[in-house]
Amino acid sequence: MKTISKLLLAAALVAPAATVATSAQAQVNGVAVADPQGAIAGSRAWAAARQQIETTYKTQLDQAETRRTALTRELEPLVQAFQTARSQPNANQAALRTQAEQIETRQQAANQELQRLTQPAVRAQTYAVEQLQARLGEAVQNAVRAKNVSLLVSPQAVLFMQPTADITTAVTAELDKLVPTVSITPPANWQPGQGGQQAATPANAPAPAAAPAAAPARRQNSGR
Repeated sequence: MKTISKLLLAAALVAPAATVATSAQAQVNGVAVADPQGAIAGSRAWAAARQQIETTYKTQLDQAETRRTALTRELEPLVQAFQTARSQPNANQAALRTQAEQIETRQQAANQELQRLTQPAVRAQTYAVEQLQARLGEAVQNAVRAKNVSLLVSPQAVLFMQPTADITTAVTAELDKLVPTVSITPPANWQPGQGGQQAATPANAPAPAAAPAAAPARRQNSGR
């Protein structure tokens, strides 16, 4: 489960345009920095939802981890054989292309298998995050008013800041008030993004299992 938890996602969270900002408190001339992804990841509702997802879908996640390990071991000798053949003087480029294509085909099939196994957990995760994201803008505005912030920017826009300029925890506190809990059971007809914005995932959220092994790029490695 430890490995699967790392494999369970990490897309950058996009906050509503009006709330994208870097948090600084009133002591920093009204300029602040806030990390929307971090605010959601730090919320009590998300922590509870993450635990529920890991418990509810433990069987599928364990299966995915077992298969990922097996698939990695299956692909390793194929990749090694390709690398060995490629390193030979006057390597047969046609044979290299065939090997690369076989590896890529097997890797794609492996990824699809892992995605099927993790899909229920990912769907539950996305639904939970969307519920929090729906109130994120309001939480940011509440924190901005409380801290008397006149300009809020994202951490990516900042080269340097004092720790006191970060109000991410204040946004999380407001989010905890607005969304004490979230459900991990989406309605039968629910689709991601129905809330108005495509949900993204906090850094410590579950995500689809990663590729079992890196397949060699045909264009670069096989001389195409």
